[in-house]
Amino acid sequence: MAAFVKVELTDELRDETVSIVEKSKKGKIKAGINEVTKAIERGVAKLVVIAEDVNPAEVVMHLPILCEEKNIPFSYIATRKELGEKAGLRTATASIAIIETEAEADIKDLAKKLAELKK
Repeated sequence: MAAFVKVELTDELRDETVSIVEKSKKGKIKAGINEVTKAIERGVAKLVVIAEDVNPAEVVMHLPILCEEKNIPFSYIATRKELGEKAGLRTATASIAIIETEAEADIKDLAKKLAELKK
């Protein structure tokens, strides 16, 4: 487990995260650490997804902390490549922020499950 991973996700939560990212392809997504950081700071992100294989880990360590400050749910996906593919991008990415999506209800459900897991 990487140093920035705050909680160990179950397989069910990982699958749910992947499903939400795939559903959000047609919505509005910000990709890359700088864009995601801006979306969090502006409070427009609905869900932040971070790849677990980011190296060096320091480049994404601030994202979970920012999300907690702004009460934005965040989750993890195993690899940068998988995150890029599921988000409909041509390249791998360390993180994405979902801004607009049809999966709002799914995000709220995932956020509740993640909050319970952190307790």
